[in-house]
Amino acid sequence: MNEYVRVHHTLDPVYDRRSEILILGSFPSVVSREKHFYYANSTNRFWPVMECLFNETIADRREFCLRHHIALWDVIESCTIAGSSDSTIRDVTANDIEHLIQNSSVHTVFTTGAKAAALYRKYVNASLPAVPLPSTSAANANMRLDDLVKEYRCVKEALEKN
Repeated sequence: MNEYVRVHHTLDPVYDRRSEILILGSFPSVVSREKHFYYANSTNRFWPVMECLFNETIADRREFCLRHHIALWDVIESCTIAGSSDSTIRDVTANDIEHLIQNSSVHTVFTTGAKAAALYRKYVNASLPAVPLPSTSAANANMRLDDLVKEYRCVKEALEKN
């Protein structure tokens, strides 16, 4: 069993002034923190979902996000957590999501997973509501890749509106 530790978010948000949508997770996994990028665990299906949605192979994840006007970040700046399990998150300090929104062209916020959605509602005081999406984590095994692609289609649709 993993012990509870206080952890600070070490990944910079991925965005620029042209970012139109913001996708928020709860907090980076141990693997993502070690690999210094979002959704870095090979069992997480976030990047395969994006590849299906945009019909392209993603070689450079940061470049992909910026080219498609996608911002990535997490709700939590720091928390006490055991390993990577969202269910163990406590003592939350939220990131300044509103600052990112105000310094970009973000018009739609999405959260990945029920925990990220609940954390956003509880801790974030932002000008935009969040659209909850299912988790792409392998822990959400009841959803196949095709199911996730269908659920995430709204991400691409939000980008195509503008």
